[in-house]
Amino acid sequence: MKKMMTSLFAGAVALGMAQAAVAQTQGVSDTEVVLGSVNDLSGIFAAVGVPAVNGANLKFDQVNAAGGIHGRQIRFVVEDHAYQLPKSTQAYNKLINRDQVFANLLSLGTPHNLAGFQLMDPKGVFNINPLTAAREMLKEPVDNKFTGFSSYYDQTTAGMRYLAKEYGLTKVCTMYLPTDFGLEISNATKEQAESLGMTFVSETTHKPDEQEFVGAVQKLRSDGCEVVTMALGVRAGITVVGTAKQLGWTDVKFLATSAGFLEAVAAVPGGVTDGLYAASGWVDLQARRDDPAPAKFIAEYEAAFGQPATGFAMLGYNAADTVVRALEAAGPDLTQDSFRAAMEGLEYYSDLLDTQIKYSPENHQGANDITISVVENGLWKLVGRE
Repeated sequence: MKKMMTSLFAGAVALGMAQAAVAQTQGVSDTEVVLGSVNDLSGIFAAVGVPAVNGANLKFDQVNAAGGIHGRQIRFVVEDHAYQLPKSTQAYNKLINRDQVFANLLSLGTPHNLAGFQLMDPKGVFNINPLTAAREMLKEPVDNKFTGFSSYYDQTTAGMRYLAKEYGLTKVCTMYLPTDFGLEISNATKEQAESLGMTFVSETTHKPDEQEFVGAVQKLRSDGCEVVTMALGVRAGITVVGTAKQLGWTDVKFLATSAGFLEAVAAVPGGVTDGLYAASGWVDLQARRDDPAPAKFIAEYEAAFGQPATGFAMLGYNAADTVVRALEAAGPDLTQDSFRAAMEGLEYYSDLLDTQIKYSPENHQGANDITISVVENGLWKLVGRE
């Protein structure tokens, strides 16, 4: 009898520990899984953050309306940091410690994500498809970090390579915000110039709220720049290109990355941005608006939000779809380990993005494509792909 009681006690303890382990998976209950996002809904990158969040909400609403995943509804909690670092730290703290999120999705900004890692890493909170292409998004420890597309560094290098080959341009310069975001693009410009047969000539640095660029543009022009890489806010990038045209500097090629690859940038009235190049990790949505998957998404998005769908809305929807696929593959017993294994086993072709998505234990970057596009007549035109 004593041996039987001991055995029963041991079994009860083991069962209790197993149940406790499940109960202790942050952000997971029998009825819901809580996801978060620290985003820019009102700052210099709101044109990126707002449609991305809308796109994710569209997917999650569809999934929830269909019954959720393994009986769980997805609750998506979004905090606005207005592209301000102190606000982002407060937002991460709220999501992780008060809302108890299981993962953060589509959080925007390089320095903001880096600050968030200090809070996420100790608790094993996943960071999935952040809205930054910085290489540091996969800095150690990488177990709970998954990115969606090619890095700013690789995009900048590919764009420079294209412009050097296509036009024989050799003198490259850079304009950037002195943040982690800007420094990655600046470093790529400087470090890769020689290997591409180019010469790095000059640079200018800028503040996030800067609005006047005449002096900077005149300096770069006098320095003989032929290609200028940019790591600026959305409005600032448009202003720089417009300022150059107003000053009659029309033989220079400005190169943005995915951070400036927006329909609104291409569609500025008067052809202000015509001739602007961007290296990104996906093909422009509007250029494929008549294809089946983009057309369906555009119709659903516009019906839900009453506004045109954008490339970042597409990215938000696809990122949410990636998470949904992983949650389904992880099974009903959702833990950090089961979700990580599911993410590392994902491989599918995205008709919406027109790219292959593949993760593995050795590779936490979903897509590797780099596209080169130029603004023509208010739209992004695909001219190259790696």
